[in-house]
This record gives sequence, C-alpha cells and structure tokens, in this order.
Amino acid sequence: MDKIACLDVFLVEPSHTQQIIIKQRLQNSGIEQVTCVSSGGEMLEHLRHAKPDLIISSMYLPDMTGVDLIHEIRKDSESYEMVFLLISSETNIKYLEPIRQAGAIAILPKPFSQRELDTALNASLDYLHPKPVDLEHFDVEDLHVLLVDDSEFSRKYITKVLNNIGIEHISCAADGKQALRMFQEHYFDLVVTDFNMPEMDGLQLVRAIRGDDQQISSVPILMVTSEQNQNRLAAIEKAGVSAVLDKPFEPMSIKHLIAQLLG
Repeated sequence: MDKIACLDVFLVEPSHTQQIIIKQRLQNSGIEQVTCVSSGGEMLEHLRHAKPDLIISSMYLPDMTGVDLIHEIRKDSESYEMVFLLISSETNIKYLEPIRQAGAIAILPKPFSQRELDTALNASLDYLHPKPVDLEHFDVEDLHVLLVDDSEFSRKYITKVLNNIGIEHISCAADGKQALRMFQEHYFDLVVTDFNMPEMDGLQLVRAIRGDDQQISSVPILMVTSEQNQNRLAAIEKAGVSAVLDKPFEPMSIKHLIAQLLG
C-alpha cells in the first residue's frame, strides 16, 4: 500500500467549508484517515489519546493561533515524531516566523495547489520514514555536527531531522558566541546555523570561522534561515557559507545538501 495512503492526519480548521476542501485534497492524494476538529483545544484533547502522523492547522483558530498550538504540541518531546503543516492566507513574516522556528514541515497558502500539498506530504514521509545519508568518504555515524539556533524548538526539530538521516553526534549552541567558543575547542565536520540570533548572528559566526587561519576554517557551513532580504543573503554567501537552506525545509533537501558538502 502507498505510504501516503497510510498517513493518519488530524486537521484543525474552524471553517466547515475549508475542512471539506482540505479533506477532499487529501483524499485526492490518497489519504483516507482524516480526523477533523474546529479548535486548538479540541486538537490538544485528541492528542491526549492519539498520536497522528501529521497535524494540519489553520493559523487563526477560535481559541488560539496556529503558533500557540504548535508551541503547546512541541512542549511534549514525543511530539517531534508528529509532523506539523500550516495552511494559511497569512503573509506577515512576524506571524509566520514562529511557525518556521518551531519546525513546521511546510507552510501552504490559501488557496493551495494539489502539487503543493503533494510536495508537503512527500516531505512528511521523508521525515517519518527517513533513510540514512550515503557518504562515499565518511561514515555518517561518525560525523560531528555543530548546530546553532536560538530557538529551542528549532534546535530540537533539526536535531531530529539529522538523527533521522543517521547523524548521532550533534552539539548545540543557542547563539553565535557560544558556538564560536565550542568551534574553537572541538573539531566539527559540519556547522549548521541559523542567521537571526542574539549576541552574534549567523553572518558574524561565518565570518569568525572563515577568518580562522587554521585548516578547520574550511569546514562546511550550512545556513538554515527564513531570511528573505536579498542583500543579507548576498552578504551571507560572500562571507563563505557553503549552502543556504530555507525554513521550513524538506528533510530530503538537507540530506542532499549534506551529501554534496561532505560526499
């Protein structure tokens, strides 16, 4: 049986019409098991008794926002086994950024295309049924990764994604200053960093690492960021970052990038 068809989906959407539309789109993708609720509270109550594969939520619910909901869900360490997908007409970065930081698999617009939904569902499968990355010159289990992000939710989510592809040795830092100290004291095969952080941001961290005259300054640096400003992105690339990945990202994307950077 198709793995997508086996996905157990919880949908929280206050509009009955939107529930019907989204459920129909999911059925078009082969999914039959969809539980619909109208509020965040109902969803959280359902989660006391069941652990779905995928939670799909609107941004604005009667009792909370999608941000509130994903934060409540992510308080439970086991919830990182569940995938969160936001469907919203919201475009303001201020409201979408917390969703990105909390580890949503994707953010789909309203209305969304069947192709966009299928891409998000395939990304969900990659997360739920991962395969280790295949590196020609490395044993992936021996890789040492430095993960830098000021969001605890984001660190946990990215750690889960890295674990899923076989990377076990992950050291975490909450900002660039802490990361730089750790980088200077230990050897890392790869640095994965956010851009917008307090104390020292990702750009400053990249510049500090690339300014190191030791051989380790050539370590690959992958920046995972929701930054959209083209001037800032250009500065990041100029500073010597090895690759840039958008938040939210598909797990397969980070797998391919790591294979390129280290393989």
